[in-house]
Amino acid sequence: MTFDPMTPYNDLPLLPPRVQVETEAVLKRAIGAARALAELKGLGQTIPNQAMLVDSLVLQEAKDSSAIENIFTTNDVLFRSYAARTGHVDPATKEVLRYREALWDGFKSLKIRTVLSTNLLIKIVQTIMGDDAGIRNIPGTTIVNGATGETIYTPPEGESILRDKLANLEQFMQADDSMEKLVKLALIHYQFEAIHPFADGNGRTGRILGILFLTYTGLLDLPVLYLSRYIIEHKHDYYVLLRGVTEQGEWEPWILYMLDAVEQMSIVTRDRILAIRALMQQTMERVNEELPKIYSKELVELLFRQPYAKGQSIVDAGIAKRQTAAEYLRALEAIGVLRAQRVSKETLYLNVGLYELLSR
Repeated sequence: MTFDPMTPYNDLPLLPPRVQVETEAVLKRAIGAARALAELKGLGQTIPNQAMLVDSLVLQEAKDSSAIENIFTTNDVLFRSYAARTGHVDPATKEVLRYREALWDGFKSLKIRTVLSTNLLIKIVQTIMGDDAGIRNIPGTTIVNGATGETIYTPPEGESILRDKLANLEQFMQADDSMEKLVKLALIHYQFEAIHPFADGNGRTGRILGILFLTYTGLLDLPVLYLSRYIIEHKHDYYVLLRGVTEQGEWEPWILYMLDAVEQMSIVTRDRILAIRALMQQTMERVNEELPKIYSKELVELLFRQPYAKGQSIVDAGIAKRQTAAEYLRALEAIGVLRAQRVSKETLYLNVGLYELLSR
């Protein structure tokens, strides 16, 4: 049957594909991607306070993933808004912060229930969109070329059809089969985007699903590999290769693209974690030398949870009482580790080195 972009793709084939997808080229590329991912996983296990990685890196992924959907904010606004938790946040930044919440909540839910399900995906999209969105049940959804307005894809229609295809996707994700897991990741990403089960938020939900699949299968312990930056840098190829699968059944180029994304971003993330760890060690040594009376490992680690800190964070961590926490922050500002900024009615303290590292 010839593919027609104007007709709902209710005949979207189920997973696994009926063609051989683990080709020689794919399996060869998968070796390098799996090795890079394993190195990233191993490095994460050496970080004493792993929440530090999640808080700082999840915000970066939230920003990049949202940018793919033309939702933009800046690093500084994002980090300040997350730290301040005030109501004075612009709509785009609110959406990015909801993405961060959806990813983290999805990760925690998966730890408890250990199942990738349609219900979990619905919960994720509801958090992203800030509403009670469910499976799409109104016809008329189309994917158009942003430059020309031409319809390039019409996803399946009918809630029962969408749920059947999602049920198949669930079964495929949970299957204990011999397929290379990173190849499965590529198939899952395509299939979810092709099903397009929600009225909005599909792209971001699909990217969160990919991260969760890596933790679900044990390829990662923490959700710290983010492919959004790679997709931004190779956005044209991303959409062309997705269409190649839909229109021509060309799986191999798409899978190779995803394997390359995993390998490259594993290396980028590994290097970033090493840089954060080195900077934290340097900061510990500096604070211990210049401010020995206030130094503690827990205090410095807290400053690396994300770029902005405030007195209440120190209090909540049980490190010091409110007045003492304020004195700690002012002392750290005096030696140049932190820089104070007034945000609304409170003072935040920027970890200058961490911010510069994350903003590169």
